[in-house]
Amino acid sequence: MSNIRTDKILGSRRLSNYWWATTILLGGIGFFLVGLSSYFKIELLPFTKSYELLFLPQGIIMIFYGTIAILVSIFLWLTILWNVGGGYNEFNTDKGNITIFRLGFPGKNRILKLSYNISDIQSIKVNIQEGLSPKREIYLKTKDKREIPITRVGQPLLLSEIENQATSLAQFLGVVLEGIEYK
Repeated sequence: MSNIRTDKILGSRRLSNYWWATTILLGGIGFFLVGLSSYFKIELLPFTKSYELLFLPQGIIMIFYGTIAILVSIFLWLTILWNVGGGYNEFNTDKGNITIFRLGFPGKNRILKLSYNISDIQSIKVNIQEGLSPKREIYLKTKDKREIPITRVGQPLLLSEIENQATSLAQFLGVVLEGIEYK
C-alpha cells in the first residue's frame, strides 16, 4: 500500500470556464462590430442591418458593451491559461507531512505552498451549507483550532462523494472524522 496520497485540484481549466470565455468573446466581438458598422455606415456583421443604427446613442453603447465583454473574456482566457486555483494536496505518511500547493495569478505570490505535520492535524471536518450558493467543503482541523480548506472551488461535490473523500482521508491520516456539519 502506498504511503503517499496525492489529490489533484482542478483550477480554472474547467469546461464551464472555456464555455463562458468563448461565449463572452463572441458576443463582445458581435457588439463591437455592430457599433463600428453604425459609425462607418457599412455592414461589418453579415446577415444584419446594423449600419442602419444611429451611432449616437446606440452605436457608441454597443462599442462600449463590446469592449467590456472582450476585456472580460481576455481576463477569463488568461485565468484559464495560468490555471489559477489549480494544484494538488499531498499527504505523505512516510515523512509525516501534508503539502497543499496552489497556483495563483502571476507575480511574487503566484505559488502558494503550505506544509503541515500530520501530527499537528486533529481531525478532518466536513462542512455542508445548502441554499442558493451551496458549499460542500473538507477541512484539515489542526490542534490549534485552525481549519484549512482542501477541496476545490466551484461546483459542489455530491454528498456521497464528499463523505467518501473525507472518510478515506481520515483513515489514511489516522485521524478522526468530525461530525458532518450542516448549515
